[in-house]
Amino acid sequence: MFEGKRVLVLGLGKSGKAAIRLLDHFGASIVINDGHQAEEIPEYEEYVKKGYDCRFGGQDPALFEEDFDFCVKVPGINYHAPFVLRLKERGIPVITEIELAYQVAKPQHYIAVTGTNGKTTTVSLIYAILKGVKEHVHICGNYGIPYCDVVMDHALYENEGHTIVLEMSNFQLLDIKDFHAQVSTVTNLTPDHLDYMDSLDEYYASKMRIYENSDEHDVFIRNLDDDTLTSYLKRFPPKAKIETFSVSKEADCMLKDQTIYYKGEKVIDRKDIKIVGMHNVANIMVAILACVHSGVALSDIAKGISAFKGVEHRLEFVRELHGVKYYNDSKGTNTDAAVIAIKAFEKPVILLMGGHEKNLDVSDVAKYNDHIKTLITFGEAGARFARDMHHPHTYTLPHMKEAVLKAHEIAKDGDVVLLSPSTSSFDEFHNMAERGNMFKEIVNHFE
Repeated sequence: MFEGKRVLVLGLGKSGKAAIRLLDHFGASIVINDGHQAEEIPEYEEYVKKGYDCRFGGQDPALFEEDFDFCVKVPGINYHAPFVLRLKERGIPVITEIELAYQVAKPQHYIAVTGTNGKTTTVSLIYAILKGVKEHVHICGNYGIPYCDVVMDHALYENEGHTIVLEMSNFQLLDIKDFHAQVSTVTNLTPDHLDYMDSLDEYYASKMRIYENSDEHDVFIRNLDDDTLTSYLKRFPPKAKIETFSVSKEADCMLKDQTIYYKGEKVIDRKDIKIVGMHNVANIMVAILACVHSGVALSDIAKGISAFKGVEHRLEFVRELHGVKYYNDSKGTNTDAAVIAIKAFEKPVILLMGGHEKNLDVSDVAKYNDHIKTLITFGEAGARFARDMHHPHTYTLPHMKEAVLKAHEIAKDGDVVLLSPSTSSFDEFHNMAERGNMFKEIVNHFE
């Protein structure tokens, strides 16, 4: 397919390396450009031995005057960068690794999810449901797994009919050409990535590209609760059939009396859902619609939802013991994340808050003191957090382990214990994942 083609891979990282792997398999002549020095790239010697033309250490203007059949650009490189614009001015196609993989793959069933918030939770739930009932289901994209690697690992250039669940950032959508999803959605639109995009309008419009190649045989899942999204759908109307969802209005998938319905048929009660918050009800609705249009029965969808504990370390349900529910939100490394986590619960929580001292202002968290039954602070920032939160029921302990044990000691039937630290983990742990895993290990040993 690419034999004899001269291809520029612009940037490495996971997606660049995956693109190189696929291009090499198909016999392309590969030129690699990356800003890092050669000694910083573990694969440098391997790439040289394979005969790739490696141009590391920055962008030489002369490189972008050379001839290429096309360029594969990693999402992190700004598409407005002068050297990228120069390639396009010269008529050299610039694509992403997802587009490259799509062009190589045989026909597959694509479910594509974009939006500002909730993408990872949504694709994770869709994948979990589908894996329970189907063979040959793969998750990739902005989720952290390049589609090129999936194509290579499962020989999708020879095999067809697999289900591909893709999380797509607007960076990955900017340079698609032929990519065509059978089921697509924009979960929501809120301001983001203004360091990368020229304007908020450009950012929102880029999200609409997820369905630009869809037709009347495909399905677009529409959020009726997002006014900004509604305005952009009017500007860029989908050709696909529309299926709607809403947490507050009449829709194809809707919430009524704390139960989620699809076209009048009960799917699941909220009490049987482990992930919390109305934002996750919306994410679940997207998953229901995506799975219905992938041929999954509502009973199997309900089973998958009830078993889903969430994305690891992000409001992750750990267990229920003696009527007490434990949630791990170790990814909550700033105060905004802590507020979202606290608000996700319908009753006050026992909050575990603390870690490395980053001198963060916690006044925005303190505004939600009425959502906190008991505050337990820990770590370097523990004493200051306790002082600045002004919560009437506060314990301060030296380490996270003691904080978890104190929470277990005071929790009563019906309580929620929430680890949402509001800061980084570096006083006790290498990273937030190690902190979250320690929390889960302690909780899972309670009897």
